[in-house]
Amino acid sequence: MFASLKKFISEIVSGADADVGYRPDDERLAAVALLVHMARIDGVADPAEEERLRAIVRDRFELDAEAAAALISEAEVRDAEAVDLYRFTSVLKDRLDAAGRARVVEMLWQIVYADGEVHEFEDNMVWRVAELLGVSSRERVLLRKKVEEGRA
Repeated sequence: MFASLKKFISEIVSGADADVGYRPDDERLAAVALLVHMARIDGVADPAEEERLRAIVRDRFELDAEAAAALISEAEVRDAEAVDLYRFTSVLKDRLDAAGRARVVEMLWQIVYADGEVHEFEDNMVWRVAELLGVSSRERVLLRKKVEEGRA
């Protein structure tokens, strides 16, 4: 009983779960939580978006399939707990430079275009995230065109 109480107090003080491999302020976790949110924002768990999500996480963060699945799983939990996008964008804005923040927006566009359709919720979310990250409207549109042309 005392061990679990000690663990609980430790988690509160540190702001992290002792059993989790990713701290709440880990930029990888924040980025993947946004990608997870994007993949599901239209209410459809499209297989193409899910596969693209796994590929982005493996490639971008240089993880094997098992580590990528663990990161995605943790991001799903964090996304479900979140009340807004600021929880994730604030971490990214603090930890990434301008180029890194632009890469996050590019990854979001890659999820959007994975199923061949751009849903209005997806487009709106990219706009909101880009604004919160300080990525200009011009750069957001250029990244969209880059991703759109890359899939043709």
